[in-house]
Amino acid sequence: MSLSSLGLTEFPRLSKGLCGVLFLGYLLQILFPWIVGYTALVPAKTIPFVWNIITAGFIEQSIFGLIVSIFGLLLCGKLLEPLWTSREVLKFVVFVNTFTLFGVYATAVTSYYITGRERFLYTKLSGFHGVLAGFLVGVKQAMPDQEFSLYGISQIRTQWMPSLLLLPSIIISFVTPEAIRFLPFTIFGTYGSWLYLRYFQRIPETSLMGNPEDEFAFETFFPLFIRPVVHVFASIFHNVLCGSNHQRRDGHHSETPSVAV
Repeated sequence: MSLSSLGLTEFPRLSKGLCGVLFLGYLLQILFPWIVGYTALVPAKTIPFVWNIITAGFIEQSIFGLIVSIFGLLLCGKLLEPLWTSREVLKFVVFVNTFTLFGVYATAVTSYYITGRERFLYTKLSGFHGVLAGFLVGVKQAMPDQEFSLYGISQIRTQWMPSLLLLPSIIISFVTPEAIRFLPFTIFGTYGSWLYLRYFQRIPETSLMGNPEDEFAFETFFPLFIRPVVHVFASIFHNVLCGSNHQRRDGHHSETPSVAV
């Protein structure tokens, strides 16, 4: 499938609305630079400015980040919103954004206590890239066997897109002191989205919640040789989160079947 075949001239209303929010956030921080100190995530100021746990995800501090975020949002929204409904996409964005920024905050504070470097507390952290990473997980779930052609150069299966984003991010983090600006966003955005889709997303037109399929297990994000190790740790969280019952399509409850994670 080529990008031109996706019909990028027509986009769902919610996706366009979120793009408007991103553009407004960028415009405000250009016109009023001081506003970034209150809307971006500055760990030393998160208490009492707790709202930056939410707002930071919608503040792009560079034109490049804004373009990438808008393009990625429109593309992923075009693919997922017709499948999930606008309401579910909005719930997904809110959950992943909040989960990501809590994770980024915890990472920054932990990094400060380990290294003693105050830059971890005062760096202005923001961006939509955590949610974009989450959208790739959503594409993996919705169409795992689909292949995309990037300008006719190569074919990429959607199930590997989250991993293809994570791996370069981890590699780059070893050679740049600014890894705090992107790596925690990518990691927590990926995991938070999988967590939501695996256990909490309500399937449209049914009463089912989550995706218990083996093909969407957490270990499928990793190479084959490390999956047995990942499975051991993932099973612990699975047993905690799957302690409740799942609903069948007829509205009755049944015990959650044992599935791999």
